[in-house]
Amino acid sequence: MVRVQADYFDLEQICRSGQCFRMRPLEGGTKAGYEIVAGERYLRAVQEGKECEFFCSREEFDGFWKEYFDLDEDYGRFIRQINPRDAYLTAAAASGSGIRILRQDLWEMTVSFLISQQNNIPRIRRCIENLCREYGQRRVTSEGEEYWGFPRPQSLAVLREDELKACNLGYRSRYVVRTARSVASGELDLVRVKDMPYKKAREELLKAFGVGEKVADCICLFALHHLEAFPVDTHIRQVLDAHYKRGFPKQRYRGIYGVLQQYIFYYELHGDKGCPVLSCDPEKT
Repeated sequence: MVRVQADYFDLEQICRSGQCFRMRPLEGGTKAGYEIVAGERYLRAVQEGKECEFFCSREEFDGFWKEYFDLDEDYGRFIRQINPRDAYLTAAAASGSGIRILRQDLWEMTVSFLISQQNNIPRIRRCIENLCREYGQRRVTSEGEEYWGFPRPQSLAVLREDELKACNLGYRSRYVVRTARSVASGELDLVRVKDMPYKKAREELLKAFGVGEKVADCICLFALHHLEAFPVDTHIRQVLDAHYKRGFPKQRYRGIYGVLQQYIFYYELHGDKGCPVLSCDPEKT
């Protein structure tokens, strides 16, 4: 077990932020506990105040989870850059100040945000869990916890285009299957995409079937850690229309748009508005 004191880090806020779908709260205990599955890895973590306990070896924490949670970054510096006269953004950052932009797997995020289209968060979670149970590899932790790894492109590329409807993906089934075929064949080279700057990576992702601008920006932000990405769904659009009629001040916040987008999205999500629909561009044909 690894114990860490961390500022600007809140597992609950991260879990509810809409950027990851295989993290869930655990019942019982005096501390807030969470289960996180990332690719083929499993982690149980608990938090009380600033103190976090990660139930893994120091080697695994330093080799994977520390980077996954972006714990080397000072998120206070992002908040300190916010214009104090911007009451809305100041309130949004205060509301979600424990959020960090996770460094997640590119393939997993591509599939996850293809599934997210015109969908709500609980249903996205169920769809991904169904997908992993059906096509991922079953694993068991040293404590006997059972979980499933995220399915590889090759496992999905051989399916019929409508076969993932059985996992409740609906019309998104063909998006995932066709994209899996592109990745498995090398037509969409995710290794190359990882090394591309934001605009080039976004351009390459937009070539994938079913990937529109919002989905591409989500993948760039939550998998490639391109903080220039600023995904705009209906909720963000409403905020822009209400508070930033002349446009979001990107010049002031160059290079950290994605962090601020998460504060805004969480603030809107946190305000008794029910479970949001993660809307995005109309499907490609």
